Amino acid sequence: MQSSHHVPGFTVRLADPAAGGTATARGFRQRRRNRHGRGLRGELMLPTLPGYRTRSDRFDDFVLDSAQRLHDIWGKPLDGVRFAVEEIPPGLEQLVADGTPAPMGSYSPATAEDGPVITLYRRVVEQACGSREELQDLVHDVVVERTAEMLGVPPESLDPVYRRRY
Repeated sequence: MQSSHHVPGFTVRLADPAAGGTATARGFRQRRRNRHGRGLRGELMLPTLPGYRTRSDRFDDFVLDSAQRLHDIWGKPLDGVRFAVEEIPPGLEQLVADGTPAPMGSYSPATAEDGPVITLYRRVVEQACGSREELQDLVHDVVVERTAEMLGVPPESLDPVYRRRY
């Protein structure tokens, strides 16, 4: 089986390996070395280096750390609460068109199937921060505010470290 693509002045023919041709074609992923005889000899980034984890992974860790801190303080009232991370809030285009600031997080009450869900919007929170330390603080503040909304208490009473930063 031969397939060919013909464009005026340019032709490409793919050889059929079953036809007994002398050249064996291996795909890019199957090669062990590049065309210069060199190749990767190990991982590009070691797991112990900060660049190994993506921004999304680090953001997820910040949310989990904040949720764990609140659970350690409050315990039972936070059992069954799920914390989620989404890239952007739903309907962001309409919010921008209306000139409304995008929410950094949201709280969805429990349903018959699922418990309550606190969602943080990663891109919106990251846009509001200038440094990694600022990001960690803001993530914690958003988690505290949405959890306080769920429990019906002021955020200041939920966590002694909380300060409205934005």
